[in-house]
This record gives sequence, C-alpha cells and structure tokens, in this order.
Amino acid sequence: MFSTHLTRITMVITALALAACSTTKLAETADVTGKAVVAAPVSPAPPAQSAVAPVVADHLNPSSLISKERSVFFDFDQFVIKTNDGPLIERQGKYLASKPTLAIRVEGNADERGGREYNLALGQKRADAVVRALKVYGVGEKQLEAVSFGSEKPAIQGHDEAAWAQNRRVDLAYPNK
Repeated sequence: MFSTHLTRITMVITALALAACSTTKLAETADVTGKAVVAAPVSPAPPAQSAVAPVVADHLNPSSLISKERSVFFDFDQFVIKTNDGPLIERQGKYLASKPTLAIRVEGNADERGGREYNLALGQKRADAVVRALKVYGVGEKQLEAVSFGSEKPAIQGHDEAAWAQNRRVDLAYPNK
C-alpha cells in the first residue's frame, strides 16, 4: 500500500516538474480512481483575427489597394489619425513590415490656410503621426522618412472646404521600381 501511494506521488511530482519546465501548457487530468494521468498538451488560443484582408499585392501593381490607398486625411488644424483610416494604416504597415528592404517617404501636407512655417510644422506633425502608427505593425525606422511639404503640394486646387479637405493629408510615396 505504501509503495503504491509512493508511486502515485512520484508520478504526480514528475508530471508537475515536466509541466513546469515546458513552454507548452499541459492539461490537468486524472482518471476515475484518482491516479495521475500523463497530461496532453493544450493548444494555445489562435491569434486575434484582423479586419484587414491579407496583403497579396504589391506597391507596383496599380490595381492593388497598396497602390490605390496611400493617403491619410486629417481634420482642420489636427494631426490625429482618424479611426476610419485604421485599416489603411494596418494594410500599409503590414505590407512594409513584410518587405524590410523597401523604404518610403511619408509626406505631410496642409491646406493653404495658415502661414508657411505653421503649415510646414503641421505637415511634419501629420507625417510623424503616420510614421508612429506604421511602426506599430513592425515597420523599421530605416524604412520611413517623414517630410513636410506644408501647403506646397496641393492635391486639388481650390479655395473651399472640399479642396482643403483633400489637401490636409499624408501621402505614402513608394519608389517607382
């Protein structure tokens, strides 16, 4: 009786020691008599699924979303990325992270309102915000160059809110080859 009890204790201690040394989580089980049973590995939970489709195109393919969606738009006098631009940032970030030798220029822009220095500073803050967001997805520091054009590169000419809204942006400029 004593040796049976000692054998059970030894099995339990061995199982616990193996579980403590393992990086795989073990299930705790016992049979109907209370004897310790060798535990089976428990699979880790699958990673959370992204709402953004996996990137299967590249920046040189004109019909790819990586090529089509390269601008992040901002509200007046703001440099906070809007929630609706999250999927674009995620898609671009994952793409760039998968291509560590690819470098881009992150170009901040402002509308025509405001002085030259103010618009340059605001464009830089917008570019820096997008750079920080891309880095969340694993994009390397050497892959990103943040620059500001202020109001010097308007996307649309005009002096109304529709034009200004298109000019308050950051463009992701990929190399042509």
